[in-house]
Amino acid sequence: MSDPYFTKQTFTFLTALAENNEREWFTEHQQDYEDYVRKPALNFISDMSDEMPAISRHFLAQSKKVGGSLMRIYRDTRFSKDKTPYKTNIGIQFRHEVGKDIHAPGYYLHIAPDGCFLGIGLWHPDADALFKIREAIVQKSDAWLAARDDQIFRKHFTLEGDSLTNAPRGFAKDHPLVEDLKRKDFICLAPLSKAMVTAKDLRSLVVERFRQGAPYMEFLCKALGLRF
Repeated sequence: MSDPYFTKQTFTFLTALAENNEREWFTEHQQDYEDYVRKPALNFISDMSDEMPAISRHFLAQSKKVGGSLMRIYRDTRFSKDKTPYKTNIGIQFRHEVGKDIHAPGYYLHIAPDGCFLGIGLWHPDADALFKIREAIVQKSDAWLAARDDQIFRKHFTLEGDSLTNAPRGFAKDHPLVEDLKRKDFICLAPLSKAMVTAKDLRSLVVERFRQGAPYMEFLCKALGLRF
């Protein structure tokens, strides 16, 4: 692709949406959303569908307006005190083929005026998945450390997310990897600047970062009994 997917206008729209987060304003600026958010995002996803099989054939890049890799702009406000109707970021997720929601292993691109990043891994896995990952860390600690501490991977990615205060039930509190066993999330983030997001080579940069995270993702998938 010769032109950038996302532009300065993408961030201008998202900033304006944050300042005018109401249905009437969004309706009046629907075409801006299409031009600067949805169309470029779908184009990016479509092009990534050619790239993902080289990283893993089991992660999906689906360029669909609804139900694909582009996350909905509409917020679920049913259980939130914040009733603003729209998200003010772009979320693109390439999730594992067995996954039905954001709790499945996935690769992720986040674009927002207050920060952009790439994410890989598992966010808020359920209790069964957490146990399997923790067991794999204990049983295959060498493989875990090789994936976690890979030099190129750690140059760009940092482990993020929530952790328990104490060792999880069933695991020794003095285990040498207890800090990893405490993790409730197994996500890693790599920051992106606005210049990176609006550059012509965004796709190649994303592919490079995702490749660098492949050993980490492979460990998680194997721990969960999923194909990588």
